[in-house]
Amino acid sequence: MSGASRWLLFLAAGVILRAETVEFRARCLDDIVAQIPGILSAQDAKNGRFGTGIWIVTDQNPMFPLAVAWSYQDAKNPYFHSTQLLTAIMSAGDALIEDQDADGRWVFRKKDGSTWGKIYMPWTYSRWIRSFQLIRDAMPADRRIRWEKALLLGYTGISKELSPKHIQNIPAHHAMGLYFAGQVFAKPEWRKQAAEYLHAVVAAQHPDGYWSENKGPVVGYGFVYVEAVGTYYGASHDQGVLTALRKSAVFHYYFTYPDGSSVETVDERNPYNHAVESPNVGFAFTPEGRSYMARQWRLRKGRIPADTAASLLLWGEEGEAAATDVTKADFDYQLPSGEAAIRRRGPWFLVVSAMTTPVPDSRWIQDRQNFVSVFHDKAGLIMGGGNTKLQPAWSNFTVGDTALLYHRPGDENPKFQSPPGLLHVPSSAHLLAGDDFGVELLYGTHRGRIVLSAKDEDRLDVKLSGDAEMTAHVTLLPHVKKPLVRSSGEKVMLGAEPINWTFGTAGSWIEQTPVRVLLPPSATVRWPLLPHDPYKKDGRATEDQGRIVLDAAVSPGAVFTIEVQP
Repeated sequence: MSGASRWLLFLAAGVILRAETVEFRARCLDDIVAQIPGILSAQDAKNGRFGTGIWIVTDQNPMFPLAVAWSYQDAKNPYFHSTQLLTAIMSAGDALIEDQDADGRWVFRKKDGSTWGKIYMPWTYSRWIRSFQLIRDAMPADRRIRWEKALLLGYTGISKELSPKHIQNIPAHHAMGLYFAGQVFAKPEWRKQAAEYLHAVVAAQHPDGYWSENKGPVVGYGFVYVEAVGTYYGASHDQGVLTALRKSAVFHYYFTYPDGSSVETVDERNPYNHAVESPNVGFAFTPEGRSYMARQWRLRKGRIPADTAASLLLWGEEGEAAATDVTKADFDYQLPSGEAAIRRRGPWFLVVSAMTTPVPDSRWIQDRQNFVSVFHDKAGLIMGGGNTKLQPAWSNFTVGDTALLYHRPGDENPKFQSPPGLLHVPSSAHLLAGDDFGVELLYGTHRGRIVLSAKDEDRLDVKLSGDAEMTAHVTLLPHVKKPLVRSSGEKVMLGAEPINWTFGTAGSWIEQTPVRVLLPPSATVRWPLLPHDPYKKDGRATEDQGRIVLDAAVSPGAVFTIEVQP
């Protein structure tokens, strides 16, 4: 790509790339200014609360972009030292004080009405302390003293709970906030504690560039770690965390589909989410991170979220980009550990994983059961979709009776282990070598193999093979409220109505435009196969979270051919 072409590509995203330099401050200021009226209109002037429906403390997070707009002096910022903004910010913090308990915690409420105990909500505390840092000198004395008391109460409790022996995303974000609290309240011991914790976070990063809570990446929460470490770096310029930010940027750069959504195949916590991930300030400090940012902004529609724009205005560093968009050309990439790989061939973007682990008892850590994903530029993610619990039909292979493991409606404390008579999670796996792009999986004494082969730009074979006791399951991403058609001409609108089709003739297929899947003999098609939703207390899920599942015997082999129609 020529220098002129590269410049035009990123200019279209509102991101300027001149001589491989990414610039974003002007856009961030424009975007945050444009969003201020909407933020203000969402606040109830009587009680200072933002949001609609059931009020939760994270509804108050917009106080931070308001505080940045209030404090950021620029000729193009009409909100600099605005009395209206200052009043709104103070009212937002007052609402948090009203809801604090004697220890500084809040009830962890969710919009669905469920409550999850008491918490020092990290996302809210960090925005509150950063907002206070920006506006405190302009606050009336009585208001400032009240805020100081409430914030000291909260961060004293946070400091007591923060331990480098417990590395997770929530305390990582708390550590970042504690660093700012240490600055605001002149407590060097807090700054030291925060820095030590975040260095422990860096040390816990996998060499492949991600963070894990069990085995393999928590892809979505990787952004939380990057934000915590990156915001800390912006405030401290601690060079000891830059290598971790760089490695994470490389991981996310590759494990992102061409449409900007994150690859779910390796994720141990969350299934696929069709959304262009918004890069946070932690990506702004390395050339690799800025390359990821520029690509994501090219794909995103609309403005940079006000919260992100606020952080980038305060701490983001414009500068050199590492590369142009390699996902537009053919390439192979494998994690340094060899546990997952990506292959880009024309419009196909294929992912295979060999990450395995025994079934965890935690509701948050999903069963590693689904090891391949197939993406096409015209159709998006076609096959894969990630992992869940209590749903063996999402497994690429099973041995035994899948009816033995299922989600019981209303059960808030289910047993997640497979009962005797069913294997749905492999004990080990390895990526295939040579020209075959795929993975081999071991289920006790049973060995299954998946090979993905792009035949041309619009046709790909998925071959699954194993022994006679194994059944293969291919998960297709559904388009709810659109018709699913079978080769006989039958058509069903995907919704709550179950589908259980059996195909006994050669040449059978199913289709959801623009994807047609040619089926092996004796295949079945089922819908909806629902996951266990860990974010609901009773695990209930809805049809839009389900999968179309294709089942087939795999001895000596079963081939599903994916065709993307014009």
